[in-house]
Amino acid sequence: MAKRKKIKVDKDEAKQRVKKIWSILKKEYPDAKIALRFVNPLELLVSTILSAQCTDVRVNMVTKDLFKKYKSAGDWAKADLKQIESEIRSTGFFRNKALNIKGACTKIAEQYGGKVPGTMDELLTLPGVGRKTANCVLGDAFGIPGITCDTHVIRLSRRLGLSENSDPVKLEFDLAEILPKKNWTAFSHLIITHGRNVCMARKPNCPDCPIAKHCPSANNSALW
Repeated sequence: MAKRKKIKVDKDEAKQRVKKIWSILKKEYPDAKIALRFVNPLELLVSTILSAQCTDVRVNMVTKDLFKKYKSAGDWAKADLKQIESEIRSTGFFRNKALNIKGACTKIAEQYGGKVPGTMDELLTLPGVGRKTANCVLGDAFGIPGITCDTHVIRLSRRLGLSENSDPVKLEFDLAEILPKKNWTAFSHLIITHGRNVCMARKPNCPDCPIAKHCPSANNSALW
């Protein structure tokens, strides 16, 4: 397999490009939002942990009944670990996920009064919570701008020449430099939606892509 060429990124150009991309995608996907179903920060935290290496559709199927049973951090903290494993098995990596959910909820119950903390630093102290999960919770549960660097955001940011980094943390900081902070959460949703609908991993639909004219990788498989 031929090695993919690397797109060189000029931050000033990327800043101008992202403005055009933002405007187009906002019109294309006016209702873009997170696919995970939740009604409070705790449910989103648990759902996001479950979503690692799993589809949002599967997570939503699993949490539909889970959230009726486990309604508080204390409920999760007191639950039998093996029981949690059994209930989330279909999401994959269920042992680690169960351990992280129980651990995170135990800490929330004991140190944060049962309420999911609302800062990046505090969220990162919870088992199983990295910056991706923290940004998701901050942005969608607390309304605090956050860039969620999932696989779609990583892939499209590189194809669009917004960053050379595939490391999610480095990418997050790159995007933060070229995006207005108020748009961080919404931009994540737009890019994820576009990645699912048009700019797929193996074969992006460049001919029907509304932002192809602003994409350095459009119609060039050597850059995919």
